[in-house]
Amino acid sequence: IENKDAPTAFDRAQNVALQKTYSANNRVTDSAASGTALATGYKTNNSTLGQTPDGTPVESIIAKAEKVGYASGVVVTCYVNHATPAAFYAHRESRNDNEGIITDFMASDLDVVFGGGTRFFNEHFTKQNKNYVDELKAKGYTYLSEQSEMASVSEGNVVGLFAETNIPLMRNGRGDYLPKATAKALEILTNNVEKQGKEGFVLMIEGSQIDGEGHGNNIEGVLAETRDFAAAMDVAMDYADAHPGTLVVVTGDHETGGLSIPSNKTDFTLPESGISYGFSTTGHTGIMLPIYLYGTGADRINGIMENTELSQALQRMIGVWEEAPAK
Repeated sequence: IENKDAPTAFDRAQNVALQKTYSANNRVTDSAASGTALATGYKTNNSTLGQTPDGTPVESIIAKAEKVGYASGVVVTCYVNHATPAAFYAHRESRNDNEGIITDFMASDLDVVFGGGTRFFNEHFTKQNKNYVDELKAKGYTYLSEQSEMASVSEGNVVGLFAETNIPLMRNGRGDYLPKATAKALEILTNNVEKQGKEGFVLMIEGSQIDGEGHGNNIEGVLAETRDFAAAMDVAMDYADAHPGTLVVVTGDHETGGLSIPSNKTDFTLPESGISYGFSTTGHTGIMLPIYLYGTGADRINGIMENTELSQALQRMIGVWEEAPAK
C-alpha cells in the first residue's frame, strides 16, 4: 500500500505458508517463547529461553548445525542478548537473566554476530574483573566496535557490538546498517564455508525493532523498520539467486499492536477512499503469521503449521532434527 502497489521483497516470495504462534502457557506469546519455538522446534512458557517448561534444555537449529559442520551467525538491530537472538544460543528460565544469557553466548560457537549490547557485556565482565573485548579476542574473535569496521573483515569469527543497548531506530538515524550487516555476514559465512570446508551455514537475521514501534503504536516507525527489513530481505534473496542451494525463510515471532488498515470511506464505488492505520493494543496479538519462502526448498514448506513445525521442517532439511529425550 505504502509502496504505491509496486512489488517489494515480500512479493518476491516463491511460496507462502502460515504459522501459529501461541506459547505453552499463553494464547499470546512473548518473544522468548516464540523465539525458542522457531529456534528449537519446542513450545515453552512465556519468558523462557531454550528449554521446555519442565526445564529440559533444547538445542537450537544453529547449535545443532554447528555440531555437524555448519557455520552460523546472528544479525539483529537489538542487543544480542535480547530474547529472540538469545533463543538461538541460550538456555535460561528467564529472558531477563542477562548474566546467564551472556554466559551462554560466550560458550556458543557462532561465527559472526552483529548487533548491540555493550552495556550488558560491560556489566557482566566487570563483575568478574574482566574485559569483554579481551575475552572475545581470547576466544578467537575479531571484535568490532564501529559499523565502519565491518569493511575490514571478510572471514573468520567476528563479533560486532555497535551500541550500548539497541542499534538506533530508523527514525533516529540508523541508516543502512541492517542490509549492510546482512551482506557482510553472508560474505563472512560464505568464505568460512569455502576456506574451512564447512557444510553450509545457518544465519538468523532480525528486524528487531519493528516490534518496539508496534508496542508504541507508531505507524511511521513500523513502516520505516519494515522497509529496512525488506532491504535486508532483498540482500538475502539476491544472495540466494547467486548461490543455488540457499533457502531464505522470512517470518515473525509474533504480531505487535493489532494493526489494521481500514478504508476511510464505506462507499466502495469510489475509485479511491483512502486508508487509515489502526492499532488495537500496545501488546502482542495471537494471530497467525505468514512465512515467506525463497530459493532452494521453498516448495517444501506448505500450509498452516505450528511455529515448532516450521523449525522442525528446517532442521530436517539439514539433517539435524530429532526428538529431545523425555526428562
